[in-house]
Amino acid sequence: MVKTSMGRQKIEIKKINKENTRQVTFSKRRTGLFKKASELCILCGAEIAIIVFSPAGKAFSFGHPSVDSVVDRFLTRNSALPDHTNAPSLVDARHGASVCMEVFNQLEDEKKREARLKQSKKVSNAQFWWEAPMDNLSLNELEQLMVSIEELKKNVVKRIDKLSLSSGVVDGRDTHMVPHGYGSGC
Repeated sequence: MVKTSMGRQKIEIKKINKENTRQVTFSKRRTGLFKKASELCILCGAEIAIIVFSPAGKAFSFGHPSVDSVVDRFLTRNSALPDHTNAPSLVDARHGASVCMEVFNQLEDEKKREARLKQSKKVSNAQFWWEAPMDNLSLNELEQLMVSIEELKKNVVKRIDKLSLSSGVVDGRDTHMVPHGYGSGC
């Protein structure tokens, strides 16, 4: 197989002259540096503090367990490792963040559903519930609506049958008049 591209090339390590390009490169490399430091903390249990100044002079830092604790330990020349067995790990924090995002997304979905239901309720207040628009209903909601309509139909038929049995014939006409397809024989 013939290789069509030159692949990933090594770049010459020298100062980037263009200021905008230098800032973009700094941002990307800073993120990569912090990610590698985080991985080192997770894999090896290392305590790390990194302080980086951007070309514009803005400070950025990363530390595990915190920048302050690592810097204090460095400045006091304290080589004893503090006990972090009860401290939450970075892995626990990431798991907690992903669970939090999942719950947040579920909450947003429920808020959207609530808004749809409020809109449906607003529309249904202006008309009978069975006349409400069905365009925004989910399959489950449509199935529930169908069951409700069938139950309503059964109740109407029972009531008509009950009234017709109790009153029989009025003015020589049969009172058991049910629209086509709604009788007890459907």
